[in-house]
Amino acid sequence: MSNPALKVTFDNYLDALERGDRRRALAVVKQGVAAGCHIRDIYLYVLQPAMYEIGRLWELNQLTVAQEHLATAITQSVMAHFYADVFVRSPNGRTMLATCTGSEQHQLGIRMVADFFEMEGWNVYFLGANVPPGGVVEMVEERKADLVAISITLPTHLAHLRAMIAALRCSSGSARAKIMVGGQPLYATGETAASLGADLMPRDAREAIELARSLLP
Repeated sequence: MSNPALKVTFDNYLDALERGDRRRALAVVKQGVAAGCHIRDIYLYVLQPAMYEIGRLWELNQLTVAQEHLATAITQSVMAHFYADVFVRSPNGRTMLATCTGSEQHQLGIRMVADFFEMEGWNVYFLGANVPPGGVVEMVEERKADLVAISITLPTHLAHLRAMIAALRCSSGSARAKIMVGGQPLYATGETAASLGADLMPRDAREAIELARSLLP
């Protein structure tokens, strides 16, 4: 993180999350943007790592479930506040559908990815958490999506991810869509895009954009 303003913003934002202070968290991000931090960098170097740290503290029993949920809700509200800033480019004619598996309850990561694609001019349909495979297939067919982004946060959801990918591949109406998968469990277990039957497995939203450009120029 070479930008000093980003480091200060991250430190202050994480502190606000740990205290459960929504107003301060929003004020911190506003100050970062006013200091010249691009919203993309705020996502990558402030919001995402702060939530990773919140998750780590929860795993160490240094934060309660309620505190972790509050931090998530605060971050969602901050993202919603800056949502208008996401639309910075003209539509590029590409369509993406962003979703989680039928068992997944956490949608913050995939929301960040969806926002990045909207910044690049993609037409994005965000379905969020806990969507069954059949519903995803129907929406992909209806919207003629070029790309489907699927996220998981727990290793126990891998079977659901595979089932969703299989459903997309088996339907003639959705088989043409490229499939992108992501989530910490995939990297921890050594999965690859090929082993899951997907096309792309980026590590963050910025890499997701780069890989999508190379696959769908």
